[in-house]
Amino acid sequence: MRLFFVSVSSLIILSTSILLAQSTVDTTRRIPTSPLSFLTFAPDARSAGMGEAGVALSADANATYWNAAKLPYAQKDFGVSASYTPWLRNLVDDMWLGYLTAYKKIGKNQAIAGSVNFFNGGELDLRNGVGTQLGTFNSREVAISGTYSQQLGKNFSMGLTLKYISSNLAGTAVVNGVSLRPARTVAGDISAYYRKQIKNEDTGSELTWSLGAVLSNLGGKVNYGSGTETESFIPTNLKLGGGLSFSADGRNKFNFIVDASKLMVPTPPKGTVNTNYTKGALSGAFGSFSDAPDGFKEELQEVAVAVGAEYWYNDIFALRAGYFTENKNKGDRKFFTAGVGAKFLERYSVDFAYMFPVVQNSPLAQTLRITLGLSLNKAEKLDVSDSNN
Repeated sequence: MRLFFVSVSSLIILSTSILLAQSTVDTTRRIPTSPLSFLTFAPDARSAGMGEAGVALSADANATYWNAAKLPYAQKDFGVSASYTPWLRNLVDDMWLGYLTAYKKIGKNQAIAGSVNFFNGGELDLRNGVGTQLGTFNSREVAISGTYSQQLGKNFSMGLTLKYISSNLAGTAVVNGVSLRPARTVAGDISAYYRKQIKNEDTGSELTWSLGAVLSNLGGKVNYGSGTETESFIPTNLKLGGGLSFSADGRNKFNFIVDASKLMVPTPPKGTVNTNYTKGALSGAFGSFSDAPDGFKEELQEVAVAVGAEYWYNDIFALRAGYFTENKNKGDRKFFTAGVGAKFLERYSVDFAYMFPVVQNSPLAQTLRITLGLSLNKAEKLDVSDSNN
């Protein structure tokens, strides 16, 4: 049963290319779709606990995913974070998402960073059209990224990320006469961040508001070996976010954030013939803002919204909650999230998040995430010799 389900889930991703080749479309639910969907999964527990929002959230190591432009504003000079998410864990036991990232401030108001986003799709049961087993394969996808960000003014910064993406769903198997192969491409992110902070040194009160924008995964199309005519758009995404942080006494802090996101993939047309696959990568991505058959009203339906809140006590313990929603005609994902976090010795952190789908029997039910982090200033160092005394 486990092998069967993973096989189906992987072939669903492949079906994007197959449907384009057949030039057929769903005329009732025009949902923009794309392979490499792991690039859109929230990797870290902090943002996952806040409705999967994070574009304008205060900076930490996971800004490499949410908004790299935030890194120059990070409190510490160096940070590293590792996250783990068992994926669809109430249905399968061998799918998981891992995210490893680190940043380092350099020079004045600059930062560099790197990250590895890895998705293990589980063991795939390969079968031909009559059900004969052709073997098994461990499906896997990875994105390796490098980032540079710089503060361009007192309150404004920008970031640039380049990434190499590889998706190996079925190796080089031949399924139903189609010779499959890994799909590979390169892509980039462009991000911007504005932050305004007002502090009262006498009372310890602090008010910060922030804005962020990220254009992520802008790059070439991919195919899995079924021909260049079936090249698929990668999940280019535009996210806009806002945040507000307030503390009256320096001990109790409240953070509120909101993200709006749009998948920049062509909307399937109303008719029975889909010619989207003939569009170039850039024309398809930027044309997605005006290609919905029902016009501006349908374009708005393709915008998903995430909101979140976070409470910190003395920068030691955090409670989080959030909500994510998208239109019923464009995927209908709706879920609540909750999370907790803690910091130790001002350098170590641990965060947990849990998802509560609104729809019963959702495959995303019981999704949890865990993130471990370490952050240091230049003057700090890890001295393990003390533990031996």
